[in-house]
Amino acid sequence: MKKLYVVGFGPGSMNGYTIEALNALESSELIYGYKTYIDLVKKNFPGREYIVSGMHEEKDRCKEALSKANEDHTVSIVSSGDAGVYGMASLILEMAKDYPEVEINVVAGVTAALSGAARLGSPLGHDFVVISLSDLLTPWEVIEKRLKAAAVGDFVTVLYNPGSHSRTDALEKACEIMLENGRDKDTVCGIIKNIDREGQERHIMTLEKLKDYEADMLTTVFIGSSTTKLIGEKMVTPRGYKVD
Repeated sequence: MKKLYVVGFGPGSMNGYTIEALNALESSELIYGYKTYIDLVKKNFPGREYIVSGMHEEKDRCKEALSKANEDHTVSIVSSGDAGVYGMASLILEMAKDYPEVEINVVAGVTAALSGAARLGSPLGHDFVVISLSDLLTPWEVIEKRLKAAAVGDFVTVLYNPGSHSRTDALEKACEIMLENGRDKDTVCGIIKNIDREGQERHIMTLEKLKDYEADMLTTVFIGSSTTKLIGEKMVTPRGYKVD
């Protein structure tokens, strides 16, 4: 059987792997991925052949992985978090039509919205949305429209890719959009950086202070809804149960 696994391996540590992800990588001869991801995976799965590529080389990476699977190799292509959430799964499935004999297996992983939320408390106890602030593949006008809708709808909002060397003001602009569309300046917000990796950071702050935070690509941002509150050091969005 010609097999290609598209594997999300969670935040990075072995504690975050699902059993399915472990089994897929254990069975693979070739493992493809972005350098940062391969560095995280390689130490846990010795004896495989690793093929590393950089940013903006995603299509070539997927094509080569599909080609090798078509040659009867068992192949994995990896993403951190979940491969179907801003990962390689959608691109692989789009390109797989040219390789009809290859069986594509998308392996679920723990995306940063979930692993980050666990470190902060329970910010996703009620309805929430996830929005990437990267305008590399999505026009900023579309991102802005989605941020406005999230603010008006009073959703807890999780922001991926909130900053980079070339996008130093994306988070500030996102916060301003939230404030302009009904979110209070004292809204409880959380920051989690390097989830379950060396140098993990966790911060709780208001939306007003979040505007000035210098985020990077390894940061996940949680903007609370009108019901989100701080309980001790935990960020909590109540589900709605009557506690008292």
